[in-house]
Amino acid sequence: MPEIKARIASPVGLHARPASLFVKAAARHDGAVSIGRPGADPVDARSMLSVLSLAIGHGEEVVIRADGDNAEETLTELSLLVSTVDV
Repeated sequence: MPEIKARIASPVGLHARPASLFVKAAARHDGAVSIGRPGADPVDARSMLSVLSLAIGHGEEVVIRADGDNAEETLTELSLLVSTVDV
């Protein structure tokens, strides 16, 4: 499964509004999409509860994985989202 690393830009981390934007973007992808910390088990990126349970803070690095058609485009979109969203 292709993956990309990104650093969280939002001052509140991947919480509430930034997480909602991320989950909605991940849900638009047809294949499997996951997110997690490097070296840790990933969670389903299309599940708001799962993403919030990670409690990822500002400046932390995450690994985003995507499978299926357009996986590379999905990874680019999601990594740009978390590394630029300043909500």
